[in-house]
Amino acid sequence: MTAELDDYLASFAEPTGYLNFGSYGPPSRAVVETIGRLTADASAGVPSAGLHAEDENALAAVSRLTGFERSSVVLTPSTSFGILQIAFGLPRGAVLVSSAEFPSNLYAWWRAEDAGLTTVRTLHGVPGNELAPVTPERVAASLTPDTVAVAVSAVDFRTGVLADLAGIRSAIGDRLLVVDGIQGFGVVDADWTLADALVVGGQKWLRAGWGTGFVALSPRGLARLRPILGGWTGVERPSQYDGVPHELLPGAQRFSMTNGSPFASGALATALAQLESVGVATVQRRIEDTATAFIDRLLAAGMPVLSPVSPHERAGLVVVGIPHGDAPAVHERLDAAGVTATVHGDDRIRFSVHATTTTAALDAALTVLGEPSRPSQPSKPKSKTTP
Repeated sequence: MTAELDDYLASFAEPTGYLNFGSYGPPSRAVVETIGRLTADASAGVPSAGLHAEDENALAAVSRLTGFERSSVVLTPSTSFGILQIAFGLPRGAVLVSSAEFPSNLYAWWRAEDAGLTTVRTLHGVPGNELAPVTPERVAASLTPDTVAVAVSAVDFRTGVLADLAGIRSAIGDRLLVVDGIQGFGVVDADWTLADALVVGGQKWLRAGWGTGFVALSPRGLARLRPILGGWTGVERPSQYDGVPHELLPGAQRFSMTNGSPFASGALATALAQLESVGVATVQRRIEDTATAFIDRLLAAGMPVLSPVSPHERAGLVVVGIPHGDAPAVHERLDAAGVTATVHGDDRIRFSVHATTTTAALDAALTVLGEPSRPSQPSKPKSKTTP
C-alpha cells in the first residue's frame, strides 16, 4: 500500500463488523476534527465569511471529482432536497422514473406532480421481477412524446446494480437525465457528466456525515431547469435589502436557497480531499475485491446472492436472499454478533463494503449466515534446537 492509502485507511475507526455504508458511512477522524475546529471557531465569534471559506473548498473538490465546471455545482444538505429542487424546476411535461427507486427519488416527483408542475410516468416493469434493473431498453420502451426528463439512480439501492448511464443517455436523446448518485459517487469511477443533474448526499459512501451534499448541472440542465425553490442567496447582490427581486446568479448557484452550514461544508471538503488523496479508482478496486471475496464465500456456502456477481455490473452493495421470510430474525442475530447491515423486507439483507472493510467483518457476517466452519490449519512443528 502507498503511504497515502495507509493514511486514508488509518483515519477511519468504525467497528470491525460495520457493513452498512449503503445506509451511512461513519466519517473519518479528519472529518470529525474539521467539524470540531469549525465549531470552536464559531463559538469564538469568527466572522461567518471566514467559516464559509470551506464552501469554496468543497465546491472546488466537487468540480474536480465530477468533471463539471465549478460554476455548475452547488451545495445541498441532502439528496432528497436536491432532487426536490430539480423536480420543481423541470420544464412542463412528464418525468419517467422506476417505481422501484428509493423513496427520495419518488416523492420529489410526486410532490411536483401534486403542485401541477409535472406528470409522473412509471417505467415499464418486468413481470415477476421487482428487482429488474433500469436498462436503456426499458427506458426507450417507456418514453412518451411528452417525456422531458428521465430520473434514475446510478446504483440500485436494492441490488447494487450499476446503471448504464451512457446507454440511457443515448436512449433518451436531448431529454434531461437526472441521476441520483448517492450510492455510487466516490466509489465508482464513472463519467458523471453524462447526467444533466447529478445529485449526491455525502453521508453514505463519501463518509462526510449528515447535512452534506451537492448538485451538479450540465449546460442543458442549467438552461432548462428553473430555480423555483431557489432563495435569497441565489441572486445578485443578496445583501442589498431593497424589497425587490434581484437577478439570478449565473450557473448552479442560482439554486442556492440560503447560507448552509459551514460545519457541513467543512466536513464535505475534508472527506473529498481524503478521497482525492488516494483516488476514486483505488477505493473502487478495494471495494470490488472485498465484495467479490464476500460473494464467492456466500455462494460457496449456498447462500443466494441477489447482486450481480461481476464487479463490472455492481458497486459496493451485496444483497443476500434469506429463505422462509427469516430476514428479520437473521438481522437480529447479525446485530447481536456486532455486524451492522440493512434488512429489506422478509427475504433479503443488504451488506455494503467499503475500502476499510476487513476480512474479519466478512468472517463475522458469514458465521451468522451459516457458512460451514473452515478446518483449522495445522500448526507448524517447532524446529528442534540444540541444547
